[in-house]
Amino acid sequence: MTVHQFDLVVVGTGPGGEGAAMKAAKGGRKVAVIEMQPQVGGNCTHKGTIPSKALRHAVSQIIHFNTDSMFRDIGEPRWLSFPRLLRTANNVISEQVRMRTDFYARNRIQVFFGRASFVDSNTLEVHSRSGGVERVHTRDVVLATGSRPYHPSDIDFKHPHIYDSDTILSATHTPRKMVIYGAGVIGCEYASIFCGLGVKVDLINTRDRLLEFLDNEITDALSYHLRKNGVLIRHNEQYEKVTGEDNQVVMELKSGKTIKADTLLWCNGRTSNTDNMGLELVGLTPDSRGQLKVDERYRSEVDNIYVVGDAIGPPALASAAYDQGRAAASAILREDSPIMYVEDVPAGIYTIPEISSVGKNEAELTELKIPYEIGHASFKHTARGQIAGETVGMLKLLFHRETLELLGIHCFGDRAAEIVHIGQAIMHQKGEANTIEYFMNTTFNYPTMAEMYRVAALNGMNRVHDG
Repeated sequence: MTVHQFDLVVVGTGPGGEGAAMKAAKGGRKVAVIEMQPQVGGNCTHKGTIPSKALRHAVSQIIHFNTDSMFRDIGEPRWLSFPRLLRTANNVISEQVRMRTDFYARNRIQVFFGRASFVDSNTLEVHSRSGGVERVHTRDVVLATGSRPYHPSDIDFKHPHIYDSDTILSATHTPRKMVIYGAGVIGCEYASIFCGLGVKVDLINTRDRLLEFLDNEITDALSYHLRKNGVLIRHNEQYEKVTGEDNQVVMELKSGKTIKADTLLWCNGRTSNTDNMGLELVGLTPDSRGQLKVDERYRSEVDNIYVVGDAIGPPALASAAYDQGRAAASAILREDSPIMYVEDVPAGIYTIPEISSVGKNEAELTELKIPYEIGHASFKHTARGQIAGETVGMLKLLFHRETLELLGIHCFGDRAAEIVHIGQAIMHQKGEANTIEYFMNTTFNYPTMAEMYRVAALNGMNRVHDG
């Protein structure tokens, strides 16, 4: 058996794996990646972030077309099926794969396709789909294996009407009624997508609020708009039994309720893809969700094995995983100033409307007894929002009442995930540069959504002076 020699082997080509591989290669290391799927990109490209956001964008365009009076002068409202929208997402996926394949080629990174398993801490085997086995020897390893939807053993995921967030991307019909079990980020995003297609959606939340890690005012707004668009949200519910019948799925809840729908979409939890790869041979033991422990430089309990992305758990964001991969590679390269543990990353939730947040929320600041004030700006009060017809949404700044230091930025509305980065850049400055005075003393293009920062800052200062 031929043994290939490398300085670094990265398992997984999602954002975390790509970030680690590219930084190490540019640092002069001989790098290889191992990808379980037949194409690079990982679950982020093929089953998660990219396809779901492409779907969300397409649905947003349909909603805009069907509700804008200008388009009604041209023709009647249009309806598109879910499979038709999937073709749009697949076009984006193909372009992402082409681009990322080129990244690996240009950086002379060898790509192995197959299942990776450890022989020892410096040796892995690659089992290809055709049955072949190759062996790679390496000084260091980065595990960026990603995750998959959690499957309870008592639910038949082979039933044609029961899907998870991966398999829904192969659906061949548009349901009339759907039950989404799990109201986390993925569940809320798909609730927005399907209700935008006219599907009746029951969103089952096992907790008492949607997206509890967000600011309460933001989640209240999300709940309102989901309900306004026809989503029935059921809080504090858990399933007792799920039965797949010929033409429907029946979910019995522990509260005694029974819900029937054409389709069940399971969005409750994920499991890291660290199983069946011989971790026990190198002395690593994942927890019940397949997650591994790491230190501040993403080093596992085995000195030469690093772990990033969903394989270590929260925040489980593509953006964070990429930075984590770069941080692990930085530690491997023994850089003088390594990228440290990724903290305070922005959250982007691609519901309709969109949500993004960075920093502390009101509940956290209240618990910490930090004297804060609030600055608000509404989309509907900006000229750009009125021009674009985007009158739903707001920007919320939280800042220290005495020092005026920015403490949190929360945005709800179209392109919130873009808007939040302006505040993030200022919030991460040092000393006096990190205050809302920057927004009050800066000239913004007019008309733009960015000028909401000035409006929100002035609104907040008015509260300080009035108080």
